[in-house]
Amino acid sequence: MKTLLNNNDLNEALNDISNLGFIPTMGSLHRGHISLIKKSLKECEKTIVSIFINPTQFNNKKDYKNYPKNNKKDLLILRRLGVDFVYLPNKRQIYNSKKKSKININKKDKVLCAKYRMGHFEGVIDVMNRLIRLIKPNKIFMGEKDFQQLYLIRKYVNQKLKFRIISCKTIRDKNKVALSSRNLLLKKKELIKAGKIANSLISFKKKLKNKNLKYLLNKKKDKLANIYNIDIEYLELRNITNLKKTNNIKNSKIFIAYYLNNVRLIDNF
Repeated sequence: MKTLLNNNDLNEALNDISNLGFIPTMGSLHRGHISLIKKSLKECEKTIVSIFINPTQFNNKKDYKNYPKNNKKDLLILRRLGVDFVYLPNKRQIYNSKKKSKININKKDKVLCAKYRMGHFEGVIDVMNRLIRLIKPNKIFMGEKDFQQLYLIRKYVNQKLKFRIISCKTIRDKNKVALSSRNLLLKKKELIKAGKIANSLISFKKKLKNKNLKYLLNKKKDKLANIYNIDIEYLELRNITNLKKTNNIKNSKIFIAYYLNNVRLIDNF
């Protein structure tokens, strides 16, 4: 495995690779990341993983500072998996241009997390544009746990950049909690609570019918907030093709964002 620390090394290492798979990460790798990497290793000639905690997508400086990091452990995982390249840039390597990118997300797309995290997705789209220009992958592997991120990247990342996004199913632990690097910030009892919330929503979605959906969702939101003493930002049913609110269970997902001990968790079912 080659560790690439700067863009010169990156250009030299990736020259003449015809089928390159790319997994963008912010580190603290877990089984969700590993599933994406294994898929790339199976489908692509070479695989590169980036580890970069992108400051522009954090709308809270404390959140950025506290984001879990463990490069030593991450590199060991990547080496054992047989990854070809790991890209570990610093901020200067990514944001080497003084020219600021202008990312404008349509008003109709400022829903769910985009409504509550001002500038977050603009930062995500900007850094993805930059990473794709540098790496020039053929395929990008991303998880459905961050479904809105996946949707917006497909829609807003520069279409002149030739690549395919391969979406992969959310990986969950034995308690049905969606795996996330942020889970490392939670205590055991909080992870148990998150598992109960996930199981409750999985069961709730299965029983839903196309009747009184708005009422049932509001009732479920209040019930979860009261039982588990959590602050819920949103609990909504949206169409997966356009992220519009829907009254039809077909082609829809329930999206939730909530706080557990000041740690923000998102999921979809």
